[in-house]
Amino acid sequence: MRWTLKPKPEENKVIQLAKDLGVEESIAFLLVQRGIETYEDAKLFFRPSLDQLHDPFLMKDMDLAVARIVKAIANEENILVFGDYDVDGTSAVALMSSFLLSYYPNIATYIPDRYDEGYGISFKGIDFAQDNNFSLIIALDCGIKAIEKVAYANEKDIDFIICDHHRPGDQLPKAVAVLDPKRDDCNYPYDELCGCGVGFKLIQALAGKRGLHIEDLLLYLDLVATAIGADIVPITGENRVLAYFGLQVINSNPRAGFQAIIQNLKKEKLCINDVVFIIAPRINAAGRMKHGQHAVDLMTEINVEQAVLYAKEIEEFNTDRRSADQDITLQALELIKTNGEENRFTTVVYQEDWHKGVIGIVASRLTETYYRPTLVFTKSGEKLAASARSVKHFDVYNAIEACEDCLEQFGGHKYAAGLTLLPEQFEAFKQKFEEVVAATIDKKLLTPEISIDMEIDLHQITPKFYRVLKQFGPFGPGNMTPVFLTQNLKDTGWGKQVGTESNHLRVTLQQNNTNTFVGIGFGMGDKFELIQDKKLFKAVYSLDENEWNGTTTIQLRLRDLKE
Repeated sequence: MRWTLKPKPEENKVIQLAKDLGVEESIAFLLVQRGIETYEDAKLFFRPSLDQLHDPFLMKDMDLAVARIVKAIANEENILVFGDYDVDGTSAVALMSSFLLSYYPNIATYIPDRYDEGYGISFKGIDFAQDNNFSLIIALDCGIKAIEKVAYANEKDIDFIICDHHRPGDQLPKAVAVLDPKRDDCNYPYDELCGCGVGFKLIQALAGKRGLHIEDLLLYLDLVATAIGADIVPITGENRVLAYFGLQVINSNPRAGFQAIIQNLKKEKLCINDVVFIIAPRINAAGRMKHGQHAVDLMTEINVEQAVLYAKEIEEFNTDRRSADQDITLQALELIKTNGEENRFTTVVYQEDWHKGVIGIVASRLTETYYRPTLVFTKSGEKLAASARSVKHFDVYNAIEACEDCLEQFGGHKYAAGLTLLPEQFEAFKQKFEEVVAATIDKKLLTPEISIDMEIDLHQITPKFYRVLKQFGPFGPGNMTPVFLTQNLKDTGWGKQVGTESNHLRVTLQQNNTNTFVGIGFGMGDKFELIQDKKLFKAVYSLDENEWNGTTTIQLRLRDLKE
């Protein structure tokens, strides 16, 4: 692991902010480091306000989208809400359909089948719309590259409104409206919304036309917060506001589907991490293992008893998903070793019978193991489909785009993408992708980096310090959990390897024989000898809480140890 200390902020700014806010300089240090330099900045950071949300009509084509929906309702047209099968797409469909159904009945939803139709807008979905007399399709979290599909719909007199957040290609689909803050000609002030976030801006615009206020839309923000967490978009700007209020809804008044998932958790208050690691995988499991419509049904159900039945079904999908991704990960690791590919700049693996629903998770697991841009392929009909994952600071989308002569289609983000190609293109793509990455990646990015906010001593970690630190949340890209470095630590002698396979590390830390803290390092059991016999070591960690027998204490979540 590479340990990198972030640049220190200007000392005079830290001192002034600490004085203005009445906080310790260590807190002010972390704030200035995040670009929060004044009392007003801090007020907005610690107390997000719905007033910080931008006017939705600043988004290119928003007026056209609203006008078309208003016209459809006036003419009593049937509207089909279409979305991708992942968390972002299904939550966006749940959001849009439930809002429209609150005042207009002619609404239906459509999630494409991952295996039969593949990602995004499908010809089959458009045929379904025609067969069932839908004249308007609102596409969410997909569609920005669906040039041919939208043209096909136009031939059938079906209009499209596209709400997407993926990077556009050279040409936009000929839809009635294309809402995507990443459009070059869109001057919307914030371009990091997820697909559900773009959908929320559309319902915000529609609500405004109906005389509703932003407060009237609060009950939908649990969906938006879940999509923000699951899609790993930056939790800055509007996303921070939406996630902040969405978490409040999840904790105070969750929809029946979320209540059914979280009712057995022994946690008083859920944070964004709980959304990412508890709610989101279960929502995703429906589309991975069965069909994304199951997730939409769960998120739109208002009867708690029925929601519990849906949640039980989805829990079974999640168990199956977990088993499949573990098995395939082991097979992929074996394949890499068998082929002697440990020393490449990329990981590209393929097996035709791998479950398409979990190849993205497997790509993430392989990236954790070998820490390099990774693609996992499987057979999908007559083509091969892949999920890509990247390492910190490397744009895998650009690398894939450089190989587009080998591809049928592709799309995605800097760190995660998807593509399809013909079987005969696989070897050429694998070779070219390796060449592109080898030529463009900074070699130090192939070693995992721990970015450290500041160096502190253990005596600085007080209940008051931690209370303020918790208010930095919700955490995520652009506002990560603070990471600290402390030197000259030693274990009191109670350190041990824990877990069924002794693969975790539990230590009781001291610095200068005072200020004892418990530290837990998951997957760090092999570092045990570093702390044995009261040897001095240094640690990088974040802070969290441990609840045991009714007592809550601050503990160190260890990230790495060194002599």
